Amino acid sequence: MSLEIRSPAESDVPDWIRALNVGFHRSPSVAEGETAMRRPMLDLERTQGAFDEGRCVATFRSLPQELTLPGGGLLTASAITNVSVTATHRRRGLAGRMMATDLAAAKERGEAVSILVAAEYPIYGRYGFGPATWVTGWEIDIPRAALDRRYAGPDDGGRVDIATAAEVRKASPALFDRVRLRTPGTIKRSPLWWERTTGQTVFPSDGPWTEPFFAFYRGADGRIDGLASWEISESHWQDKLPTVEAKVQQLIGATPAAERALWRFLLSLDWVNRLTSGLRAPDDVLPLLLGDPRAAHTETHADFMWLRVLDTPVALSARGYGGGPAALVLDVQDPAGFAGGRFLLETDATGAARCTPTPAAPDLTLSVSDLACLYLGDESPVRLAALGRITEHRAEAARTADTLFRTPRRPWCIDVF
Repeated sequence: MSLEIRSPAESDVPDWIRALNVGFHRSPSVAEGETAMRRPMLDLERTQGAFDEGRCVATFRSLPQELTLPGGGLLTASAITNVSVTATHRRRGLAGRMMATDLAAAKERGEAVSILVAAEYPIYGRYGFGPATWVTGWEIDIPRAALDRRYAGPDDGGRVDIATAAEVRKASPALFDRVRLRTPGTIKRSPLWWERTTGQTVFPSDGPWTEPFFAFYRGADGRIDGLASWEISESHWQDKLPTVEAKVQQLIGATPAAERALWRFLLSLDWVNRLTSGLRAPDDVLPLLLGDPRAAHTETHADFMWLRVLDTPVALSARGYGGGPAALVLDVQDPAGFAGGRFLLETDATGAARCTPTPAAPDLTLSVSDLACLYLGDESPVRLAALGRITEHRAEAARTADTLFRTPRRPWCIDVF
C-alpha cells in the first residue's frame, strides 16, 4: 500500500486544503487566494495528512486552546479539528492512526486534555473521548409567547444600541473574555474569529458575506455588557400580514441583566413572528423569559464538544468542585494508556483539589470516556452508575462524586472550532 501519513510540506498545503474540502462536501477546487489566507492557521507540526501516491486523501490538525473549567480555572487543551477521510479511502484506519499520533504528541507537550466537536456521535468514543457539553436550539413562536408587545427597552437603567461591525471588532473581544471566564466549557476566540464574523476577512470558500445586525447592551454605568447579532432569514407579506424570521447568530452577556435585555429586545423586533435561537446551553434562560414557555419549540438538542483526558492528575487538580471537603478514589480505565490508573481526588472547603496516584482501594471504577462526560460538570455520576457505566465499590460513592463534579449551570462550548 502506498499510503503515507505525515505532516504536509509547504508544497502540499493546497492539496491538503483540497482534500479537506472534499471530505467536508465543499467544492473540491481551492479558490484563488484560499491557500494564502488559510496557511497562517496551520501549524504544520500539528497538521497531518494521509497521502496516496502523493495525493492527500485524509486530513487532521490540532491547535492549542484555553478551556474554561468549573471554578473559573483555565487549562491548555489540544483542540482537534479538520478531521476528514476521502470516501475512496475509508476503513483503512487513517483517522485512527492520525488520532493516536496527535494524542501522544499532546500528552508529550503537557496538554492534559484534548477537545473536538464531533460531526458524528459513534466515532470518537473509541479513542477515549466522551461528550462533555451539549447544546439546545429553540424556535420561538413569538405571537404565542405571551409577551408584552408594548416593551420599550430595559427598565434596569441600561440600554440597547445598534452597533457597527467596526465597533464590534473593537469592543467585543474584551466582552467575550468576561463571558468565557464565567462559562465552563468555553474556549478563546482568536482575532481572526472576529474578523470573519464582522466581514473584515472573508475566505473564498465561505461564499458571499452578508452583514448581520449587531446590538450592544450597555449597563447603567455605560459599560458594554452584552452583544447580539442576527439576520433576517425569511421575510414576506401576505394579505398585509408579515411572516418574518430572525435568526440569532450569537448572544452573549457578561451579566444576567444583559442577557435578559438582549433576548427581550430580539423578541420585540417589529414584524418578526418567529425567532431561532442558534445553539445555546441546554439550560439557557430563554424559554423561561417567555410568558408561555411552550412557545419555545426545541429544534436541536445534541452533544457538542467532546473531551479526552490525557493526564488525570493534572486535569482533575485544575478544576473546582462543590460539596466541601471530600476524598474519592477513582480507578480510571484507559486502554490507550494515557490517563489510566488509580487516583485519589481530595477537595477542600474552597473547592480546590489535589489529585494524586494511589494504591488505595477504589471507590468508583469508570472508563476514561465517562470521566470526560463528568469533567466539566455536565453528566451525573449517579446516572452513569444506574446505566452500569460506573461501578461503585463503596456505598454512596456515586452520590459523593455527583456532589463534587456537578455544577450549578451546565457547561457550554459557545463556538465550533
